[in-house]
Amino acid sequence: MSTALILIDIQNDYFPGGKMELSESLAASLKARDLLTFFRKNQLRVIHVQHLSVRPGATFFIPGTTGAAIHENVRPLPAETLIEKNFPNSFRQTRLLDHLRETGTTSLTIAGMMTHMCVEATTRAAFDLGFECTLIHDACATRSLSFGNNTVSAEQVQTSFLAALNGLYAKILSCDEFTGGFKP
Repeated sequence: MSTALILIDIQNDYFPGGKMELSESLAASLKARDLLTFFRKNQLRVIHVQHLSVRPGATFFIPGTTGAAIHENVRPLPAETLIEKNFPNSFRQTRLLDHLRETGTTSLTIAGMMTHMCVEATTRAAFDLGFECTLIHDACATRSLSFGNNTVSAEQVQTSFLAALNGLYAKILSCDEFTGGFKP
């Protein structure tokens, strides 16, 4: 089995002071950094995904801004793959699928931001494309959402989306569970 780490949209606009601050983004980025360090130490494939908003009226991840840059906690090394995307699903109109097929990747370890949007869309797509997926829950962050007169807390959003993905679409683990039990 050939595995790869996919870090999705861990970008400055999601952090305190950014244009779309998420709940617990710093804590999630530190777990993502631990995961990234583990993959680098074990010389495993790493793929960074960066969202660039090109739709009219976009308010964050604007190309060329500091907010669109990947956060310093998980900054890519020159030899690591960087995939730029314009949609929540990291496979949509990108070279990600071709890259994974070219490298013989069959298993994905996924982490990133926002859990309820880009992480969820990418995980479901990866499963549908035949990849075995592991999602690292504490290396993901999201935000509160509203529907009608109801506000759903970020914690509830996180729990709901992880619960929906757990089992069929992905195995959900903490960073420590993954790194402690990984068998290359």
